[in-house]
Amino acid sequence: MDQVLFVLGTHPVTLAQVLAGAGVLGFLLLVAVLRAVSRSARQNAAEADEQARRADELEEQLTALARTQAETIGRVQSMAEVLAQRQGELARAVAERLDATTHRMGESLARSAEATHENLAKLNERLALVDQARLSLGELSGQVMSLRETLSNKQARGAFGEGRLQAIIADGLPRDSFAFQHTLANGRRADCAIFLPGDKRPLLVDSKFPLEAVTAFREAQTEEARRQAQTRLKGDVGKHVKDIAERYLVSGETQDIALMFVPSESVYAELHEHFDEVIQQAFRARVVIVSPSLLMLAVQVVQAICKDARMREQADLIRAECGRLVADVVRLRDRVGNLQKHFGQVNEDVAQALTSADKIAKRGARIEQLEFEGEAIPAGEPDLPDTLPLLGLRGAAE
Repeated sequence: MDQVLFVLGTHPVTLAQVLAGAGVLGFLLLVAVLRAVSRSARQNAAEADEQARRADELEEQLTALARTQAETIGRVQSMAEVLAQRQGELARAVAERLDATTHRMGESLARSAEATHENLAKLNERLALVDQARLSLGELSGQVMSLRETLSNKQARGAFGEGRLQAIIADGLPRDSFAFQHTLANGRRADCAIFLPGDKRPLLVDSKFPLEAVTAFREAQTEEARRQAQTRLKGDVGKHVKDIAERYLVSGETQDIALMFVPSESVYAELHEHFDEVIQQAFRARVVIVSPSLLMLAVQVVQAICKDARMREQADLIRAECGRLVADVVRLRDRVGNLQKHFGQVNEDVAQALTSADKIAKRGARIEQLEFEGEAIPAGEPDLPDTLPLLGLRGAAE
């Protein structure tokens, strides 16, 4: 036991010390193990308690969860019932809406179909009108081409102007106030002669006009061509004015002026706008250039003059008719006076008849009440024979 096993520093360690140290160390180790076991047991107990507590809490939570689940299931069932009810109501509402929408859509489609049918019918009518207008335009274009061909021919153009002149004159003047193709004493023949009241000298109208120069002036593309056409137009119109003055202004036989008829307002406006010297030359030659509107105005003036002349010619007849009318009015006045007298006499007779009727009524009342005995007839009341004439029984009394 006293055997030294090793030296620790300067202190020798024996076997007994080693065994004692080992025993102490084992005791301490045992104590540590026991403490560890105790601590572990306490921890296990605490953990068991904690687990039990947790199990209780979990059981409570599970119970609450089951209760909540049951409530949730009830609510879900209630919601399912409500949803089923709402779904049924929604289905009915949707069905009703669909039916109403289908009905309205059917009506709308029917109205749309009717409107479409009406529109198609109107469209067909308009297309028919368009076809008619197209045919009319075709006819009009043909007439325009024919008119263009007519105006391109000098003789045909003269006939066209003469036709317009005759239409205007014949529509506005009496038949005895004009004459077409009037022949003068010098053998010249005018297109139209207008006779004014109280004057045997006719007013002559010429319907020919040099249209080629105007057409060339309008269609000129260059300034040089325009000047040439302008010179040509001045010369042609001036020559025609001179011919009219020489042919149709005969002293003592015709009026002091003559009319040159231009059958186009645009040509007349062209002359006044660009060729004022031609117009002045015609005025100096006592030839008045007139368009269709100015000729109509002149015709209206002549018509008014003719009307005044006829009124002057018929003045004696008008005066005699006025005298007869005044005599008829005086006669009517006398007859109305006589009729008024008759009405006055009738009113007086009716008043007297009413007076007699009143007296008869009074006497009848007295007779009914037996009050007539011993009464004298009041003064001024006529006897029955005197009242007969007032009652319209004069013939019976006589």
